[in-house]
Amino acid sequence: MKVRAPFDPGSLVVIAITLVLFVWALFEKGLTHDLLLEAGVFMVSVKLIIMSYKNSLMAATIDRKLDAIVAELKKRATSS
Repeated sequence: MKVRAPFDPGSLVVIAITLVLFVWALFEKGLTHDLLLEAGVFMVSVKLIIMSYKNSLMAATIDRKLDAIVAELKKRATSS
């Protein structure tokens, strides 16, 4: 079985860009009320990436189970 990396390259790029923009906003706006907005945007981005990763894991699990079902059905069809 192939071992997957926790995040694909696209997700890593989005995380890096979001983090850079978040740090830039910290220096640009300072520690003001707008910091909460920037932190919220950052957290939403991270949450979406984590959800995407979990969905890809779930899809891979479903694919494996469907492949096992198809193999079993083929085996039963040939043995009949």
